[in-house]
Amino acid sequence: MSVTETAVQIPVRLDFDEHARGFARAVARLDQAATKQLDEVDFDVRLRELVRIRASQLNGCAYCIDMHAKDARAAGETEQRIYALPAWQETPFFTARERAALAFTETVTMLADTHVPAEAYREVAAEFSQPEVAALLALVITINAWNAIGVATRTWQPRSCRP
Repeated sequence: MSVTETAVQIPVRLDFDEHARGFARAVARLDQAATKQLDEVDFDVRLRELVRIRASQLNGCAYCIDMHAKDARAAGETEQRIYALPAWQETPFFTARERAALAFTETVTMLADTHVPAEAYREVAAEFSQPEVAALLALVITINAWNAIGVATRTWQPRSCRP
């Protein structure tokens, strides 16, 4: 940023961790349980992060988008695929398996609008075993919970990479 530019401060609405300690710990345990499920089925770490990013994009959770993009890079994900996530359907960068996971992520995240149609489930079930679909669903449910907290409270904010 130039000297004349200043970063916009997004005010925290509620310190959720402080005022809902038990529930915040429960969500953290939920996250650990989802991660354990993913580990048990050897779910690709890069795809986990792409799913987290995509759900967070749909929910508008800046903190989670930032955090999981960093985690995806650390896991070896490419910048090109991270940047292409909002338009994943229009790119050749994702495998059929990844496309099924991303489509399922979107339909579960947009549950009120989609009601997870049978076709969406058939597509993910064609690429993943039932234990893998269950682990993916656990992941999507968990990131949506984190997103709801983050967007509603602004408790956590992304950190700028700029000085």
